[in-house]
Amino acid sequence: MLTAIVLIKTSADRIPEVAEQISEIPGISEVYSVTGDWDLIAMVRVHRHEDLADVIADRLSKVDGVVGTNTNIAFRTYSKHDLDAAFSLGID
Repeated sequence: MLTAIVLIKTSADRIPEVAEQISEIPGISEVYSVTGDWDLIAMVRVHRHEDLADVIADRLSKVDGVVGTNTNIAFRTYSKHDLDAAFSLGID
């Protein structure tokens, strides 16, 4: 599985609509509205490197209201949260 984190700038008046459209693209697992220099962050998870181009360049970047993107491809995942969920017995 390949993971990419895409930082997205949008038209200020279209953030919710853009986020909704991006979230419907196959390969996008999550979209977050955020503070700071970027408006949205999308998590892309695909099986093949070629699929990144399809999801990001051919679809996400062409959503009406997307002004710019910055893509970061993940090498490895380090997450205590994932390990906790995998070994959880459901007892609080």
